[in-house]
Amino acid sequence: MKFTLSWLKDHLDTDASVDEIAETLTDLGLEVEEISNPADRLKDFTLGYVKHAEKHPDADKLRVCQVETDEGDLQIICGAPNAREGITVVVCKPGMYIPGLDITIGVGKIRGVDSFGMMASERELELSDEHDGIIELPSGAVGDRFVDWLAANQPAKVDPVIEIAITPNRPDALGIHGIARDLAARGLGTLKTPDFAPVAGTFASPIKVTIDEDTLDGCPLFTGRLIKGVKNGPSPQWLQDRLTAIGLRPISALVDITNFFTYDQNRPLHVFDAAKVVGDLRVHRAEGGETLKALDEKEYTFAAGQMMISDDQGAESIAGIMGGEETGCTDETVDVFLESAFWDHVQIALTGRALKINSDARYRFERGVDPEFTIDGLHRATQMILDLCGGEPSEVVIAGDVPDHSRAYRLNAERVQSLVGMDIPESDQRQTLTRLGFRLEGNMAHVPSWRPDVQGEADLVEEVARIASLTKLQGKPLPRITDGIPKAVMTPQQRRQQMARRTAASLGYNEVVSYTFIDKAAAALFGGGDDATMLANPISSEMSHMRPALLPGLLQAAARNQARGFMDLALFEVGPAFHGGEPGEQHNLISGILVGRTGPKDVHGTSRGVDTFDAKADIEAILTAIGAPAKVQILRGAQGWWHPGRHGKICLGPKKVLGVFGELHPKVIAEMGVKGPVVGFTIWPDEVPLPRKSGATRSALAQSDLQAVERDFAFVVDAEVEALTLVNAAGGADKALITEVRVFDEFIGGSLGEGKKSLAITVRLQPSDKTLKEKDIEAVSDKIIAKVTKATGGTLRG
Repeated sequence: MKFTLSWLKDHLDTDASVDEIAETLTDLGLEVEEISNPADRLKDFTLGYVKHAEKHPDADKLRVCQVETDEGDLQIICGAPNAREGITVVVCKPGMYIPGLDITIGVGKIRGVDSFGMMASERELELSDEHDGIIELPSGAVGDRFVDWLAANQPAKVDPVIEIAITPNRPDALGIHGIARDLAARGLGTLKTPDFAPVAGTFASPIKVTIDEDTLDGCPLFTGRLIKGVKNGPSPQWLQDRLTAIGLRPISALVDITNFFTYDQNRPLHVFDAAKVVGDLRVHRAEGGETLKALDEKEYTFAAGQMMISDDQGAESIAGIMGGEETGCTDETVDVFLESAFWDHVQIALTGRALKINSDARYRFERGVDPEFTIDGLHRATQMILDLCGGEPSEVVIAGDVPDHSRAYRLNAERVQSLVGMDIPESDQRQTLTRLGFRLEGNMAHVPSWRPDVQGEADLVEEVARIASLTKLQGKPLPRITDGIPKAVMTPQQRRQQMARRTAASLGYNEVVSYTFIDKAAAALFGGGDDATMLANPISSEMSHMRPALLPGLLQAAARNQARGFMDLALFEVGPAFHGGEPGEQHNLISGILVGRTGPKDVHGTSRGVDTFDAKADIEAILTAIGAPAKVQILRGAQGWWHPGRHGKICLGPKKVLGVFGELHPKVIAEMGVKGPVVGFTIWPDEVPLPRKSGATRSALAQSDLQAVERDFAFVVDAEVEALTLVNAAGGADKALITEVRVFDEFIGGSLGEGKKSLAITVRLQPSDKTLKEKDIEAVSDKIIAKVTKATGGTLRG
C-alpha cells in the first residue's frame, strides 16, 4: 500500500515529519517497508544564473556558459538546445551525485575547454522523462536550494512516498483514510472528516440492475447510477501526480477517479460506457464456458458458479475483479454507468485465483471493504465526476441490501492488565476505541463496519494496547508458584528420554529424526498398516499410515545410507509410535540398529560383523542409564519381525516387558531394502518402574561382611533346552540368598548320547545375617536341583 505525504495530509491534520509518521505506523502494526523521498537526492543542488553563453570554438552544438552560483562564477560546457544567456538553471557542481545518470560529476575537459559542473535536465534529476533541454526556472535566486524551490512551486515532485505492508486482518488500512484514522487515534494529528451531502439525481436511470437469487450470498448489495453528458479526457495534474507517485498510470479522468477512490477510501468502483451497455445489468452466476475480454486485453473463460455482470448481450464484467474491454470508457464516452457494489470476500478470492487475475479491486474485496460505505462511495465518486467531467446524474439504482455485520463486545478494562500487562486507565481505553470508530454504549463497544477483524473482547484489548504502544510494555519476571527452589521443569519420562539420547550417542550411535508417517507396506511388516492408523489426507503414498514402531524409519535411513556407500551404521531414534488412531493410543519408544561391522578392516582381525550380543550390551547400558532394575529376566517370544532364534525380551516378569534386542528377521530386512544382517533393540521407557524415592541422594551402600560361597552344578538336559531357562530356574531357588548364576561350560556328545548336552553353572550364595553352615548350603543345593529338574526335565550329572 503506497501513499504520498500530501495525500495523507488530506485526511490528517498533522505537522509530524515523515520519519515520525513512519515510526508511528510501524509501531501501530502497519509496518513501513520503504520511504521514497525525492528531496533526499536533490538536497545538494542549487540554483544558478547564466550570465553569458557563447558557441564552443570546436563544436557547433556546444555552448560555453558562464554561470553565477553561490560559490562564484563557474564555466560550464552545455549541449542543451535551450542553454542561453539570462535563464535560471539547476547547477550540479563537481563532486555531486547525479541520480538519473548514476555518476558523480567531476571537473572535465570537453573539446579542449574546461567544464566545472553541469546544468541538469529533469530526467537527470529523476523528476520526469524530459531530457530535450535543461531545466529553466521562472523564478528563484542564485544559491537557493532546488528542493526548496520545488516545495514552493511544484510540491508534487518532492512529495515523499510511503509504502506499508498490510496484514490480511487490516483491510481498513488499504485506504488512506483508514491509515489516517490510526495515526489520529495515536495522537499524531486530527482526523479530517469533511461534511458531505449525497448527490441527488435528476432523472430515473435507464439502466436497471438485478441480482439473481442464488447470487445474493456473493453480492448482497449493488448500487449504480447513470451520469450523462460527461466530458472524458486527461485528469487534472494533481490527480495524475498522485497516481503516478504510487506507481499507477493515469489513463483518463473517469478511470483515474475510480483508481483514486480505490486508494483513498478503500472503495473499488467501476465505470461502464453506458452507450455500449445493451439493456439492463444482471449480476448472476456463470453457467460455465462464457468468455470475456477484460480491460487487461486478455480473454477469460468463466467456470460454473463464478459471479459475473452481464447485459442483454452477454458478459460485461468479472464481478468485483475487472471490467470488460467492450464497455470500457474512452475519450469518446459521453454517458457512463457508475458501479459501487459489495462482494463476498471468499468468492472473489476463489474466482480471482481460478482465473489468475490480480487487480486492485480483487486485492481489496477479498480482504474486505466497508459494506456501509458502498452507497456513500457512489455519491462521493459522483461528485468528483461532476466536478472534473461535468454531466448530469440519475437517481441511484439499488439492488439488494446492505449486509448486517453489526456486533458488539463488552469492554473489560481489567483484561488489559491480564492479557497485555499494561496499566491503561479506563478513560483512555474508551477514548482510544472512540477515535478508532467504535461506538460505546455503557460497557458495550459496537464494532465499526470497516473492521471485520474485530471478533471478540480480546480484539478490543489488542486495539487499546496497539494504540497505547506496546513499546511501553515493561518486562516483569513471572511470580514463583512455590517458595524456595523451583521444581524441575522436565517430567521423569522426559529426563529418561534425554538420558537415553546421551547414552546412545556415547555408545557411538547417530540420532535419526524420521517422519511419524510411513507407507502401508512398511507399517504392515511391523504390526501396523490397518485402517485405524491410516491418514485421511496423506502427504504422499509413502506417508499413508502412522508408524507402529521406530524400526521402519531407522531401516529406511540405513537403506538410503547404504545406497550412497555407507555400509557400517549405528542409528537410534527416540519418539512416539502408534497402536491406534485415537488420542492416547500411542506409546514412547527408544530404538536402535547396528548394520555392517564393528569397525573398519583391521590387519589384526579385530573387525567383525555386529551380532546379537552387541545389541544386548547396548540395550543393557541404556536401561541402566534410565534407571531400570538390575535383576531382569531374558525371555523369548518377541514379535515376528525379530529373528526367531536370535533375540531376547528383557522382562521383569512374563507380562512386564522393558525391551527387546536381537537380530531382525531376514525377510523384513530384505523387504526394507537393507543389506543385512541387522541387529537392534527397542525399549519401552514408560514400562520401566519409577524409583520409589524422588530425591537425588543415593541410599546407603549395603555390603555384607560375611563370606560368600560358590557351588558348581552340571545338569544333563535335552539339546533343545535353553541355557537361560536353566539359569532362571536356578536363580529362583532362593532369591534372597542367590546373587548370581552363570554358565561356565557346555558339553555335547560323548557318553551323553544323541540329543543331550551338559550345562555347568556356578551359583554364588551371599549370606547377610549369619555365616552359612554346611547344612544350609546343602539345603539350598537341594532346592536348586529340584527347581532345575522341574523346569528343564534334566538330571544332575554324576
